[in-house]
Amino acid sequence: MGNRDIICIYNLIQDLSWYFGNQGFDGTCCGDLTLVEFTALKKVHEKEEIGIQEMGTALNITKSGSSKIIDRLEKRGYVLRASCSVDGRACCVVTTDLGIDAIFQIEERYTKYVGEMLKDIDNTNVNNIRDVLEVLVAAVQKKGFIKQD
Repeated sequence: MGNRDIICIYNLIQDLSWYFGNQGFDGTCCGDLTLVEFTALKKVHEKEEIGIQEMGTALNITKSGSSKIIDRLEKRGYVLRASCSVDGRACCVVTTDLGIDAIFQIEERYTKYVGEMLKDIDNTNVNNIRDVLEVLVAAVQKKGFIKQD
């Protein structure tokens, strides 16, 4: 694998990020949520309850930044702060029914978009795309977030 291939892969990832981020859908990502807010909401829903610090780590942001995102989600009624079931002294975040509905509506919109985008591609190639993306995501998760020098 040459340097030219790596540059090409990086540029393709960047292009996909643009199309699936806030800019790709008329300046919005996910209803009234930014991409980072939607990602945080999904993380809360996946974990059922998550601490503010754990959320920050998952998103590679500070605890303060995580708290601000949770504040915005809570203000919209998508999440609630509650006592953790494991340690009642600790604060955890849980998804509300409104938050769950928002996730499903947003995922439905994107699923429809991706389905339309891939409708003329044969099943073998669609499966290959899924497999390659799974490998790429696993590699990114294993490597971790890019560090600033």
